Amino acid sequence: MHHNKQATENAKEEVRTFLVGERVTLADITVVLEPSFCQAFPNTNRWFLTCINQPQFQAKMAQFDAKKFAESQPKRDTPRKEKGSQEEKQQPQGERKEEKKAAAPAPKEEMDECERALAAEPKAKDPFAHLPKSTFVLDEFKCKYSKGDTLSVALPYFWEHFDKDGWSLWYSEYHFPEELTQTFMSCNLITGMFQRLNKLRKNAFASVILFGTNNSSSISGVWVFRGQELAFLLSPDWQVDYKLYTWRKLDPGSEEAQTLVREYFSWEGPSSMWANQGGIYKAARQSGARSV
Repeated sequence: MHHNKQATENAKEEVRTFLVGERVTLADITVVLEPSFCQAFPNTNRWFLTCINQPQFQAKMAQFDAKKFAESQPKRDTPRKEKGSQEEKQQPQGERKEEKKAAAPAPKEEMDECERALAAEPKAKDPFAHLPKSTFVLDEFKCKYSKGDTLSVALPYFWEHFDKDGWSLWYSEYHFPEELTQTFMSCNLITGMFQRLNKLRKNAFASVILFGTNNSSSISGVWVFRGQELAFLLSPDWQVDYKLYTWRKLDPGSEEAQTLVREYFSWEGPSSMWANQGGIYKAARQSGARSV
């Protein structure tokens, strides 16, 4: 719709200056202070990063575009233009081309303050740019995993193409299981972490599972990372949740790694962990707490 100045000004007046009430509170302080202070509040950091990564937060304020508005309107019949005047016909073709070139270009739309700030920011460097090219293509494995049978299709493909020099396997466990209460909240803890790691999806894969019932549960998973180190260390944006877990690197050639990959990727297995917590496994599977 056309820009309505009065409506815009009224909307701006209704926006609060502070997060809570009409003066500075702890809510504002927690959000704006430096990262070293905020490290003591991991749950607040997780909430904030979850919010700013939502598409509604990332979308900029709508701007009126006259061209798009005109295109959206019903087309009306317009009288046909005559094929140029007699003078244009008599004018040499070369002169007409020169006149078109001399025409002033349409002025570019001026960027607002936010757009100028974004344009001035340096492009983020790829954290994995220093690693050599790998023969293992993660997207191809994800395609096999999501569309085919895990045991008969995805896992054989994984072990046939896995590049142990270019990629690494890790086992993780949630470090504070005594704090896990309601299972739905624990599932939200997992999916929230995956949302905050969305930009890591091209270089990581994980199957993380919640075992347990309300007030008696645990979280663990198997991760695949590009490179030989924990990928979280490559970017501050990925470090919000990883300290809540203990991490152990797996030897891809070991029987333990083969077993963990098979059981966590397929969500089934004969090991004591699954056998002792069969009902727990069922609840976890229904929750959908897995990343592809």
